[in-house]
Amino acid sequence: MDKKLLDILVCPVSKAPLEYNKDSNELICRASGLAYPIRDDIPVLLETEARTLTTEERLKEK
Repeated sequence: MDKKLLDILVCPVSKAPLEYNKDSNELICRASGLAYPIRDDIPVLLETEARTLTTEERLKEK
């Protein structure tokens, strides 16, 4: 994930910053508790496409 792009992207629900999770290839928002998929190198920032984070994932540090 391009660092410059990650610096300007925010969660469409909470407007909080996103974290890139390389293992799952998702953008994580701990504030809203959502994980947005990245498909074909394009972040899909739609609430309907996001999955809900587990409690463990929400509490996990960067």
